[in-house]
Amino acid sequence: MERDTLRIGVLPVVDVAPLRLAYNNKLFEKAGLQVQLVPLNSEVEGIKQLDTTLDLTWSTHVTLFRSFAEGTALQLQGEAYQAGTNTMALVTLDEAYDSPGKLPSPRIAVPSSSDVGALTTKAVLKTAGVEKQRIKPEEMPFAQMVDALRAGQVDAAWMTEPYITQAQRDAGARILTDTAVGPTKDFPMSGYSSSKKFADTNPRTLALFRQVLRDAQEAASNDKLSVQNALTGYMDVDQQTAALVSVGTFPLSLNPVRLQRVADMMDTEEVLPERLDVGGLLPPGTTN
Repeated sequence: MERDTLRIGVLPVVDVAPLRLAYNNKLFEKAGLQVQLVPLNSEVEGIKQLDTTLDLTWSTHVTLFRSFAEGTALQLQGEAYQAGTNTMALVTLDEAYDSPGKLPSPRIAVPSSSDVGALTTKAVLKTAGVEKQRIKPEEMPFAQMVDALRAGQVDAAWMTEPYITQAQRDAGARILTDTAVGPTKDFPMSGYSSSKKFADTNPRTLALFRQVLRDAQEAASNDKLSVQNALTGYMDVDQQTAALVSVGTFPLSLNPVRLQRVADMMDTEEVLPERLDVGGLLPPGTTN
């Protein structure tokens, strides 16, 4: 092993629950790694800090692939999360908005007009017959979406958990449509990456990271209750809400075929300048 410390950038999302549990349960320490979890304000910030204040960072695959396409030399070190039923959804307060194809030009709150939320929203609404160029994304943080719905500024909001459950409990919101259906069913959401330079100089350290992450992902997959309980430790969510949160899948290994789905959808939706082969982002020898 080339080094025994890793600084990992994280955001307060369900996706990182297994990593948090592994940290809390000292799985990395037992394997000989001292891990520091560094809270971030944005995924882009994390990618920019690689090789300076961070060794690894969490991000959605959409953000990662865009950064890679823009010239940042990166390597994926593990998948974090895959969408499950109602782990991401379009949520509304409008009783008349009762099917995803109902409005021809819906105003949709999204955290970013170029991230996984906008991408999956377009895919699902397109399947429902809405022309993608007529969808009006309105950028805002998750925390402001319920107020925007109440004020009638938007027709629906794309949310992930636990915001979906909070909106249902606190505002009486309902799910207009799951956005992990049809073309986005079981959609690969996020992962952990390092710079290519760090990966080339620390292959054994990162192989150990992937091994511990796999164990953590497997433990979380077998005990969703532990995931729900962990959320209260690093997210602004109470125990009652956490117990109702829908939890997706925690993949055990990097899967090129699964990951290519994301890149191909980004290409189809013209989010990337050209088709991206995700094989160029994976550690040598990644096959399954």
